[in-house]
Amino acid sequence: MKHPIQLLMEQRRNGLNCGIESVCSANEYVLEVALRRSKLFNAPVLIEATANQVNQFGGYTGMYPQDFYDMVLKMASEIGVPEDHVILGGDHLGPLTWQNLPETEAMANSEVLVYQYARAGFTKIHLDTSMKVADDPDGLLSTETIARRGAILYKAAMKGYEELKATKPDAMRPIFVIGSEVPIPGGAQEAEDSLSVTKPEAFRDTVDTYRRIFKEEGIEDGMNDVVAVVTQPGVEFGDDQVFMYDRKAASDLCEALKDFPELCFEGHSTDYQSKECLKQMVEDGIAILKVGPALTYGLREGLFSLSMMEKELVPEEKQAHFIETLETAMLDNPNSWIKHYHGSTKQIALCRKYSFSDRARYYIGLPSVNAAIAKLFRNLTEYPIPMNMLHQYMPLTYLKVRDGIIPLEPKELALDSIVAFMEDYEYAIGR
Repeated sequence: MKHPIQLLMEQRRNGLNCGIESVCSANEYVLEVALRRSKLFNAPVLIEATANQVNQFGGYTGMYPQDFYDMVLKMASEIGVPEDHVILGGDHLGPLTWQNLPETEAMANSEVLVYQYARAGFTKIHLDTSMKVADDPDGLLSTETIARRGAILYKAAMKGYEELKATKPDAMRPIFVIGSEVPIPGGAQEAEDSLSVTKPEAFRDTVDTYRRIFKEEGIEDGMNDVVAVVTQPGVEFGDDQVFMYDRKAASDLCEALKDFPELCFEGHSTDYQSKECLKQMVEDGIAILKVGPALTYGLREGLFSLSMMEKELVPEEKQAHFIETLETAMLDNPNSWIKHYHGSTKQIALCRKYSFSDRARYYIGLPSVNAAIAKLFRNLTEYPIPMNMLHQYMPLTYLKVRDGIIPLEPKELALDSIVAFMEDYEYAIGR
């Protein structure tokens, strides 16, 4: 059985401008929306975990690869999405989390990481060895070093897959993504003036070097499992800025892709692009569109709107105080945002609430914050939101409630703030 993304690539070679969005999140509300949309369109859904989010030590979510796999498949079953429609991926799998270790240790951890992802049943693996480790020499890593480390991780992943196949004969063979011309996951940390699009020769060098190294390592056929290369087409976002896709600036890079019909580009940090920009990206060969912070940003935005309405409707002593609870959680444990937000005390406070990089997503799953969300939903069920107030705080969602598309229920209103971003991707990929 061919992987759904390989089938997508066949459709593209036959002239169909199609693609797939990659949902990079462990947030339960985001995952619920992604799975619901999969059911609505009867189409595959691609959900990815990152190396620092889910790994053999638990990551910042506290989940191992098998835990994440089981959680998503359980949610899919409850929502009614067939298992063969769920594609689970691992993003930036490599030394990302262990850059402070020497190569021997960092790569040993990386091998275990990709092995566990593949053994659990993840079928889309991003081999990312582009980051330097503690004993690497000064200067940029050579493509040779990156590819050699990538080959090591490919072997580890295939070992995991073969072991899985021994117990699950119909297990789908994983496909792979190589390359990394992007900042660390989650968006840029500093304001930038411009972005450099990947040069065509750098893209070609990545593919040619991987082909040579795979052949030298005796895994030449492994390149048949590689479906995409990560490049920088000129899209990025920071605290309050978004670099929109400029197809003219990316034209040389996208033209080079035509020499590799078996490949597409994977676009990272596509969050907050317009639906027309996203559509152009798919047309130009950037067929895998990764999105993460925008989805939790949408959720946070929806929850803030509900919280503002709660202040109007619910007696103060009964209010959930979600906004204040989230702020307290972020101040009590600043590790997930303090290195990312810069400026005056006032500017940093605004970033904690409104930054496009959405470091608040690391706190929404905490018990105190979850409890505030649950209380917010209960309160606005007991004290229903009038339509005129909904129009004030959530005008786009108001239209869907008015037209009977979604019910006037607090949770559904919050989820629709995620859907609003998902709809742009669905337009772009042709759903």
